[in-house]
Amino acid sequence: MLSLDLKGKRAFVAGVADDRGYGWAIVRALAEAGASVCVGTWPPALRIFTKSLERGKLDTSLPGGGTLELERIYPLDAVYDTDEDVPEEVQSDRRYAELEGYSIQGVADRMRADFGAPCLDVLVHSLANGPEVQKPLIETSRDGYLAAIGASAYSLVSMVQRFAPLMNRGGAVVSLSYLAAERVIPGYGGGMSSAKAALEADTRTLAFEAGRRYGIRVNTISAGPLASRAAKAIGSIHQMVAYYAANSPLGEANTADDVGHAAAFLCSPLAAGITGETLHVDKGYHAMGMQAEPVLVEE
Repeated sequence: MLSLDLKGKRAFVAGVADDRGYGWAIVRALAEAGASVCVGTWPPALRIFTKSLERGKLDTSLPGGGTLELERIYPLDAVYDTDEDVPEEVQSDRRYAELEGYSIQGVADRMRADFGAPCLDVLVHSLANGPEVQKPLIETSRDGYLAAIGASAYSLVSMVQRFAPLMNRGGAVVSLSYLAAERVIPGYGGGMSSAKAALEADTRTLAFEAGRRYGIRVNTISAGPLASRAAKAIGSIHQMVAYYAANSPLGEANTADDVGHAAAFLCSPLAAGITGETLHVDKGYHAMGMQAEPVLVEE
């Protein structure tokens, strides 16, 4: 029987801080497929995340039975490529002061120290931040625009630079994009649409460069909106989800598990021939050219 099997594989999922977003759904799907999973968590959210996990407040159940156990939890701030890039005011912040090695290179170095090299088969980029996301693009400042690009798109480039040397040949990288990379989504501002477009363009280039240099695949998932804690920063996320549900070909909005399962597939040997791809997981909404008016649906 054909099966999705990741036993003996190790995954690192960057951008997990609770159990309500796509990152957690991907963690659970990878674990369900047999992978051991490490996560990277933004330092300001690290204490709350670890305490919630210890107290059993997060959904650690696996669909097929059993309980999710994370192999490692690393503090990660993907705005910084190396520890030397972290400014003094961040280093002295109480949420960072007792931590070390939380840059992208710092986490890569810690994984090498913990597991040796090569030690990684799956790398997941579930990171996005736009400080001015609620501003229309036409009102976005240069600093806000560049912050969105850096945190949401360049961070993928930096992660592939620094983690690919730790990966086994045949490994896979997956990131999360959104339809705003291709279409106008009012309310998704602050340069985030530009960041997602850059992410998709970089996915294609990295697929070639990392494929030839390291023998790994690079894909991205264009996921429909999800009312996660992080997405609430957009402001209109619930309306966006409802609009997808009303207008998608399948007449519903995608779930976090839909995206988690797609990510696990892309990271598995079953997807060995797929790289440089943007896979839409949105119940087909991306294919629509107009609203699904009830009268048209009935006819």
